[in-house]
Amino acid sequence: MPVQFIPGVGPRVAAIYKRLGIETVRDLLWHLPHRYEHEHSERPIGEIGADQVVTARGEVGATRLAGMGRKMRFEANLIDPTGRLHLTWFNSPFLRHKIHPGMTLRVQGKTKKYGSYMQIVNPAWEVIEGQQPVEARSERYRPVYPATEDLSAEQIDRTLQSILDEATALVDDHLPEVYRRERSVPDLATAMRLIHRPADEDDVRCARRRLALDELLLLQLGIALKRRHVKQHTDAVPLNTGGAIDEHIVARFPFALTEFQRAAIEEIRRDLAQSTPMNRLLQGDVGSGKTVVALYAMLAAVATGSQAALMAPTEILAEQHSFTVTDMLKGSRVRIELLTAALTAAERRSILERLRSGVVDLVIGTHALLSRPVEFKRLAVLVIDEQHRFGVHQRAELRLRTEMSGGVTPHTLVMTATPIPRTLSLTLFGDLDVSTIKGLPPGRSPIITRVVTPGKSREVYEYVARRIRENKEQAYIVLPAIDEAGGGGLKDVRSHLKALEEGWFAGLRCAPIHGRLKRDTRERIMHRFRARQIDVLVATTVIEVGVDVPNASIMVVEHAERFGLSQLHQLRGRVGRGSTKSLCVFIGEPTTDDGTARLDAIASTGDGFIIAEKDFEIRGMGEIFGPRQSGSTSLRVADLRTDMALLNMARRDARKWIEDDPTLSRPANALLRRRLMEQYGDGLGIADVG
Repeated sequence: MPVQFIPGVGPRVAAIYKRLGIETVRDLLWHLPHRYEHEHSERPIGEIGADQVVTARGEVGATRLAGMGRKMRFEANLIDPTGRLHLTWFNSPFLRHKIHPGMTLRVQGKTKKYGSYMQIVNPAWEVIEGQQPVEARSERYRPVYPATEDLSAEQIDRTLQSILDEATALVDDHLPEVYRRERSVPDLATAMRLIHRPADEDDVRCARRRLALDELLLLQLGIALKRRHVKQHTDAVPLNTGGAIDEHIVARFPFALTEFQRAAIEEIRRDLAQSTPMNRLLQGDVGSGKTVVALYAMLAAVATGSQAALMAPTEILAEQHSFTVTDMLKGSRVRIELLTAALTAAERRSILERLRSGVVDLVIGTHALLSRPVEFKRLAVLVIDEQHRFGVHQRAELRLRTEMSGGVTPHTLVMTATPIPRTLSLTLFGDLDVSTIKGLPPGRSPIITRVVTPGKSREVYEYVARRIRENKEQAYIVLPAIDEAGGGGLKDVRSHLKALEEGWFAGLRCAPIHGRLKRDTRERIMHRFRARQIDVLVATTVIEVGVDVPNASIMVVEHAERFGLSQLHQLRGRVGRGSTKSLCVFIGEPTTDDGTARLDAIASTGDGFIIAEKDFEIRGMGEIFGPRQSGSTSLRVADLRTDMALLNMARRDARKWIEDDPTLSRPANALLRRRLMEQYGDGLGIADVG
């Protein structure tokens, strides 16, 4: 039923609900509280003491808007016959249009002493119409909902409470009673009632456990279903790389493989030899040598008469891969092409025709490889770099697009230089086998990391300039914006480049590089930088991944608090790629706890696996992977930082379920299958399974 037909809602308020993604009663039921408050009985203001959570009612006296910028606050006095309560809301200037002198308000929050009277900061509030008696209020553990300026959490709460009993009576449960009993969880209808109308924290814990288990179980069922389907119903070209082929490929590499690289290659070789398509994640820290392992897999395809493709998330990374691979294969008969959106129409047509005819052995590109005209004669190996940047939808689309050779599916290797915490690999990448490269290749030097405040900038740039002039080293200077217009008061590439050239770096060869430059211009700048014809690159994060210049041994990142922890680690990985002692300086002044935690973490370790775990602790899954990746596997209730035991249980249960009913086609599983397809069908690419 549309929410507009709930008594008291109507079309106007329904339009506001729609902005929250709520259109039906079902949507409203799944609009879950993000926290809870103890709602206390109202007390006269004169009886209120300090450091108490209270509910009070009174008439609004004087109001005012004070402060400036981020410190702006709205203030109001609340008065009843017994006293006065001072109210302050930070970052809420819009309240001057909502709260006016003469109104009657009910407020709730924690008090503190403010001069000679009490104050509540950022109280919950609602306007009281008419003369509702004080006696009508009682103690309650109240849910607080995500809301908007023109639709308060209190309004949402009242609407939900009015339909909760009737709506939950219509909720069917997709989990069998015997399973619920074994796992000590309530039925779905009870869980929904408890999450919206708990008596205490125990009710919330009970409801949350059931809803979290639902999310994790459905996700793991989807992964198990897809994994089984891929193994049993798709075919790949078996690629045998034994003996002479293996020796020939390894001889192409300009350095000896590390123990971990060799182990990863062995796992890949075993996969490639099967007629079931490989589906493997290759993870390793920045600079650990993943590209060489991926190149082995691609050359295995070429050596057996097939084609290979490598897809990167950005043109700069695709160009870097093209440069690296072409350099390694110099003098070979492997025909390599770079396919990006920057090609002319004629160049693009030529490459597409040679891909179709099989003349091109190995193609490197961006998401342009997903576009419809791209066809291969015999694609056997597909490598996707920086997997987490693509998203599950794009990955499913890519698989679909590459099944072009008589129904044959390519072996797929996805790479990431952002090591995945184990909890995430069980969820986002649960359908993948995992290979891990640890450590750095021989000859790489550890990177010295320093975090300093802007007050130390002068010393930093004087030191960088001295090393460049005396040792002929090269440097990256990273800024968060391209120009002043997009900087929002932050330092930007264009302004900072000018300041450096006129100051500390006078006489040095500096150049800008960012995403707005044309591909030819970027390639030319990077070629000159590699050739040591440029001393300093002043850049945005376009250099975050893939850029490999051994002589570039110094990096300075301005406004480091504005970057994510994983991003800071990726940036740092652009130096330390040669034998010279490398330095990375993060200049920042964090104003939030998360910002401080990120800079503390980056200063404390150079281990990408530890960084990944810390990043996960700080931000959680959705923030790390963004809406493209986590959106289809989003967890609204479960928190993988605390629900690992529940995840492992769900994973075991899902495997057993799929072993027992491989396509969930039994009548008893019909509702479970329907809910699974609604939640994860498109995102995990399982809508057509079974």
